[in-house]
Amino acid sequence: YRVIMTFINIGFGNMISSDKITCMVLPDSAPMKRLVQHAREEDKLIDASQGRKTRGVILLTNGQVVLSALNPDTIAARFDNTNLTKERDIHE
Repeated sequence: YRVIMTFINIGFGNMISSDKITCMVLPDSAPMKRLVQHAREEDKLIDASQGRKTRGVILLTNGQVVLSALNPDTIAARFDNTNLTKERDIHE
């Protein structure tokens, strides 16, 4: 049995462990804005947007919130591509 740790590029060279992602959402709704503000107040916010407009909010299993300049669809596509490669490596 082999454990493979997979990282996903969330933009500008920032990586996140795919095992830690709970969900990825758009930042536009009022509840998401409140969640980001609460995470900022609790020192649980990681801003990986490099000063760009936040297009994605990533919630982690440990309660931290990550801001990304990439859309959740883009990150999900990268996640899918990584999983396909991982599956191919396991079966070979």
